[in-house]
Amino acid sequence: MAMSVGPAEGNSADDAAGGAPMSDINTTPLVDVMLVLLIIFLIAVPVVIQTVPLRLPKVSSQPTTTKPENVLLSVDSNCDVYWGLQRFGTNAELLDKATGYLVKEVDRLKAAGAPIELPEVHIRGDADAEYRCIGGVIFTMQRSGYQKVGFISEPVAGMTTR
Repeated sequence: MAMSVGPAEGNSADDAAGGAPMSDINTTPLVDVMLVLLIIFLIAVPVVIQTVPLRLPKVSSQPTTTKPENVLLSVDSNCDVYWGLQRFGTNAELLDKATGYLVKEVDRLKAAGAPIELPEVHIRGDADAEYRCIGGVIFTMQRSGYQKVGFISEPVAGMTTR
């Protein structure tokens, strides 16, 4: 902290009388305010940032079990949807096909007396496909009654699965 006790050597008599303005800035209050704000932010930030404690899986990818009744859909970069090699132009067409296939599979399982396990949907999406395209396919398949929807991806070279 600095304090002015009188005129410096070589100053005129007007300076000694207090006629010249003081040009020093007192920064002590500014530093005090900044330290108080720093302490407030250090206390407030952990309260604002809330996360759910999760234990995420440690695997890079899991191999899929391919069953013949599973539905394999592909979405290319132009938002075209393919069921196998058959292309669907609208979501309504896809919805009709998916609902019909699901009803046929459930009827087949009931006739065989087997426990009813609904087929899964596996979606292969192009890396350049827009989110709305793949999201629309997910929504359509869930609307038609499929409960399990998964994604098929290409693992990074050299990655191993556990």
